[in-house]
Amino acid sequence: MTTFVLIPGAWHGAWTYEPLARQLRAHGHQAYPLTLTGVGDRRHLLTATVNLDTHIADVVNLLTDEQITDAVLVGHSYGGMVITGAADRVPERVAGLVYVDAMVPEDGDSCWSLVTDQERAWYLEGVGETGYTSAPLPFFDPRATPHPLASLLQSVRLAGGLDRYRSRDYVYATGWDGQSPFTALHERLRDDPAWRTHAVASGHNVMRDAPDELLRILLAAAAVDRIRSGQA
Repeated sequence: MTTFVLIPGAWHGAWTYEPLARQLRAHGHQAYPLTLTGVGDRRHLLTATVNLDTHIADVVNLLTDEQITDAVLVGHSYGGMVITGAADRVPERVAGLVYVDAMVPEDGDSCWSLVTDQERAWYLEGVGETGYTSAPLPFFDPRATPHPLASLLQSVRLAGGLDRYRSRDYVYATGWDGQSPFTALHERLRDDPAWRTHAVASGHNVMRDAPDELLRILLAAAAVDRIRSGQA
């Protein structure tokens, strides 16, 4: 059995992973879809002080409170920043990382620094309403809510590298409407033997557009993790 912790991208809550979580549980795994502070059903907690560190703490606290010691952290888009930071804080609780069309930051990187001008313009959409929130875009699911702008601007601070974890997967969506900000990253990781990369015919919202393929990738990641941990 593998324990998956599923972290959504900006503006989205745990609901984006719920169908996938049910499928993972049906295959005998544990799955924890997590809504980050200030977003989704936790939007009442959104203040100017919510930032990337807050969201990293959300994941660290879940791992600690549930006494999880072998997590596979799955992060979509902005969620890649969160899972990287959380794994760095408690590496003894993390077995693997799966980045779903997501940022893979190094120390000092931020969402703002890793994306293109198109995504930076998206981040600033609606900021004038509060001064500290990024508004969901019109084509998002109606459940999407404003996102704390500080989390998109703050640099991540990392003490170590990703080589501490047993497995690393990158899921690249090939069906962006326009240029994907993750193309160069995918091409670099594709040539790195330490990574398993997966090009999926999907828009950026892989959970919605290619759920069966994403489930297959996660189940394969669980199998590899069991082999590498000596459980298989």
